[in-house]
Amino acid sequence: MNKYKEIFGVDISKDVFDVHGSKSGHDQFKNNASGFKSFLKRLPKESLVVMEATGYYHYRLAQFLYKQNIIVSVVNPLSVKRFIQMKLAKIKTDKSDAKAICEYGQINEVPLYTALTNVQSECLQLFRLMDSCIKKRTATKNKIHGEEVLGIPSKYVYRSLKRIKKYLNKEILGIEKKLLSLVKQEQQVQLTLLTSIPGIGLKTALFMIVITDGFTKFENSKQRCSYVGITPTIRESGSSVRGRSRISKVGNRKLRNLLFLCSFNACKHNKACRDIYERIVNKGKSKKLALIAVSNKLIKQSFAIAKSGLPYDEKYVSVLSK
Repeated sequence: MNKYKEIFGVDISKDVFDVHGSKSGHDQFKNNASGFKSFLKRLPKESLVVMEATGYYHYRLAQFLYKQNIIVSVVNPLSVKRFIQMKLAKIKTDKSDAKAICEYGQINEVPLYTALTNVQSECLQLFRLMDSCIKKRTATKNKIHGEEVLGIPSKYVYRSLKRIKKYLNKEILGIEKKLLSLVKQEQQVQLTLLTSIPGIGLKTALFMIVITDGFTKFENSKQRCSYVGITPTIRESGSSVRGRSRISKVGNRKLRNLLFLCSFNACKHNKACRDIYERIVNKGKSKKLALIAVSNKLIKQSFAIAKSGLPYDEKYVSVLSK
């Protein structure tokens, strides 16, 4: 599998990133433009650089290397964590983690990274900002409720919290408008197609388009379900262990949560989703399990519609999304 001249594992943090080469060993660079250039000079041709998805920290380095025609792979941190646990490693440092990521890249067939366009990059940043604003708004609402429960709330505190809530509402609305205008530049047709699915709202459709690069990242809906993290995991061993099946949760948590919220509305207005929900509940299974199955169905429907280029049709989509 080692078709590369050398494989480098990268453990990246706020100020520095540690590198372990399969042949050259350990080194450390500053997590800035000069550090990126120093690392680039060290890389031989036909190298593979493997790093974990660590939010903001990995993104700049991955984008930089990709634009310099370096082969990059961004892997799930949980996969690397389990790989380290399997080795029963007793030492955990940035240096040892870089080595473990390097070994992970040597043993496994890792996915190759594709750089985002400027529009996709800005959309992801806007989604992160919107998510942060929504969390702050929820916290503010809870504080307002807490002040009301006191019975004699401070007028100053109460009015201040109301102003903060009003400001956050305005910011969230502005972010949503900006997101919509950006996605319309490249994916207006796909946005219209996805929102034709009963249960899929504008926010979910926007997010699905952004994180999947317009559905080009996946060959089929099963890969998409795995990416979201709503595929079931089976826990059985011998004749005595029969654990409850659960979803894997190894995937994009934000999209998983959005789809779960969409499933409530889909059960009312989407016939295929309603049929699945009722069938599972009638078997005595939990409503939560049924809603997860509905989320799975929504992914299959969205994938079928995005790939076909045709708007939602109850009979047509039921055949394609099986």
